[in-house]
Amino acid sequence: MRASDETRDAGHARYTYRLRLSRAAGRALLAEWDRCRWVWNSCVATSRQAHRDGEQCGPAHLDKLLTGWRAGYEWLRAGGSVPQQQIIRDFAKSRAKALKDIKARLPMRQRAGMPRFKRKHLAAPSLNYTLRGFRVKDSRLHLAGGIVATVVWSRELPAVPSSVRVYRDVLGHWYASFVVETRVQPLPETGRVIGIDWGVKETATTTSEDHDLPHAQHGKDAVAKLARYQRMMARRRAPRGKAQSKGYRKAQRQAAKAHKKIARQRQDTARTWAKRVVADHDAIAVEDFRPKFLAKTTMARKAADAAITATKNELITMGRKHGRQVVLVDPKNTTKDCAKCGARTKHALPLSERTYTCTACGHASARDKNSAHVMLVRAGLYPAGDESGRPPGSQSREAA
Repeated sequence: MRASDETRDAGHARYTYRLRLSRAAGRALLAEWDRCRWVWNSCVATSRQAHRDGEQCGPAHLDKLLTGWRAGYEWLRAGGSVPQQQIIRDFAKSRAKALKDIKARLPMRQRAGMPRFKRKHLAAPSLNYTLRGFRVKDSRLHLAGGIVATVVWSRELPAVPSSVRVYRDVLGHWYASFVVETRVQPLPETGRVIGIDWGVKETATTTSEDHDLPHAQHGKDAVAKLARYQRMMARRRAPRGKAQSKGYRKAQRQAAKAHKKIARQRQDTARTWAKRVVADHDAIAVEDFRPKFLAKTTMARKAADAAITATKNELITMGRKHGRQVVLVDPKNTTKDCAKCGARTKHALPLSERTYTCTACGHASARDKNSAHVMLVRAGLYPAGDESGRPPGSQSREAA
């Protein structure tokens, strides 16, 4: 709901900054990651053995094992205990999610997989530090183990951070992602509401003609460049067991730069659109769409390029930041319901049929526009504030 003043807690957010590392600091972080990766792999092996033996393998048991590992291995004890404990927390969270999905009998394509071994040349370094393992002093980041990094402060931290994750991307750049408590920044009331339906042809279709989000096609625009780099990598790939050549590594870096540029373009497009939607509307009804199943269809490439999940997350984050009401609506049967009278068709509409025509009241409109209006009805926002407009059996929830 709307914040009454600027002191209301909006939850937590991540503020990410680029790091400048000396050679010694870079080597120390990689050594720390090697220790944490060993702890993760040991947890995977222990978990698999416990599963075979029918025993429990929770974080408390793994913490006790870590104490024994640190006592038995001097090279492991040379590293900080905080990142090693936190990687056990990450492992436990990943394992718990996988077990929950198995218990819920979700299909394989929707499950979170059990934690796997992290291979040295494939796993990206990522270290998590709580308050006991880091501090910011003289605008520099001091980590456990005497590691000091220069932070490129592109903006100020709004509060004292509670934790930080230090990681390296595919280009070899190091970043620090601080978790801080944020406050709501309320915007002026507009008296307007909006419904949003996700799609592939257009990323977002809304009840407002001025706020539709067309498919930006950032990935499609760069497909020729990416294909060229991938062909270069294929030609220069060394046989198994031999080190890759300088030409291969150069082509690999060029491909990684192209991928990162696409990701940043998608993020910028989503963030700009989300900020405009939040600024112009007091309440937002959003389809709680999970496009993971599209990865198995012929629309997989275009759906991935649309970045629907990332765009939805940006909208929820922006709404929380500015105290707007964001309601997530169950997408079930939203393409079959009439936004005007609430009647439901007896059969699903084929994707080729782009006009929705109600057989009960004769209402006709663009298929996606009708679905966007259904979002408002199910959220109780159409007419604005009229909860009686929600059809029976529909489900919606406010974004946390």
